[in-house]
Amino acid sequence: MSDPIADFRAKSGASDQNITDLKVFLDMLTETNAVMNLVGPDSLPDFWNRHAWDSAQLLSLEPDALTWADLGAGAGFPGVVLAIMLKGREGAHVWLIDSLGKRCRFLQTVVDALDLPATVINGRAEEQQVKVEIVTARAVAAMEKLLGYAQPYFQRGAKGLFLKGEKAEAELKDAAGVWHFEAGLSVSRSDPRGRIVSVGSLRRVR
Repeated sequence: MSDPIADFRAKSGASDQNITDLKVFLDMLTETNAVMNLVGPDSLPDFWNRHAWDSAQLLSLEPDALTWADLGAGAGFPGVVLAIMLKGREGAHVWLIDSLGKRCRFLQTVVDALDLPATVINGRAEEQQVKVEIVTARAVAAMEKLLGYAQPYFQRGAKGLFLKGEKAEAELKDAAGVWHFEAGLSVSRSDPRGRIVSVGSLRRVR
């Protein structure tokens, strides 16, 4: 039987400090999830693949990117994992943006406990003035709506990397009626049913 932590370390290149931080994050998530629905409780036993590796794989697609915005950050995927993996790299910073106050309070507790290079913002994603290299999100909205949330970040020079499910291709077709964009699809390395949507330029259809 494989060791999920060893598997994660091998795939992600995580350091001992990364693993330690992720274990603390898992403990905090498990404790908080018992009183507030952050993730499906049945997903926690598969934390290292379904949540940690699912998030960390984005760094292999943009290894030089230091500044990220996670829209609808929720329980901290992918944003908290990215901040943990980027911790200690000069210039690295992740903005964790969520409209729900209680989720932001949880995220702030994690950021403080682990001394992460991250800022928690309680507000609507599309209203923030953050400038980043990569804008990301997981399980927030269908692509048409998600691109609307992300548009201000694209206007400030960001590229998009979005974690999506099996309907990603259909969502992109729907979004093409509202947006002009360049997009690529790759298979998620954490689950062959998942997709990572990379988006370049973005503008609304006239």
